[in-house]
Amino acid sequence: MGFTEAVRTVLTQKYATLSGSASRLEYWWFQLFYFLLGIALLLANGLINGNIFSQQSNTFSVIGGLLSIAVFVPQVCLQVRRFHDRNISGWWYLGLLLSCIIPFVGVISLPAIFIINLLRGTEGPNKFGADPLRPEIRAEVFA
Repeated sequence: MGFTEAVRTVLTQKYATLSGSASRLEYWWFQLFYFLLGIALLLANGLINGNIFSQQSNTFSVIGGLLSIAVFVPQVCLQVRRFHDRNISGWWYLGLLLSCIIPFVGVISLPAIFIINLLRGTEGPNKFGADPLRPEIRAEVFA
């Protein structure tokens, strides 16, 4: 899966899909896209205002806010599908996020989410569906 295919998959085909799983490539390519888009907006804001970190309310601040709102749902759904690829329920993601509210627990929760995103998905199908990298492998082969 390449950069454009990953972005297209997340934003069009699986915009609000919580079922299934997402490969590491799909997850990290979309994160790179979102990061580069944010940097581009920050630089455009700096070119217009003469200061990258300008606090003036302008069009780019509104566009950045709308971008964050528009990408919130696919970000959460992509994260849940990434947990599914590791054979972990998406409810664990919610639990880890909510645990960040508790003082000093966020120091453990956020790195745990990051490490789960770095790990390879389970080989073959799991309880959340087929392997996104090799969907032709079936569970009956090992039965």
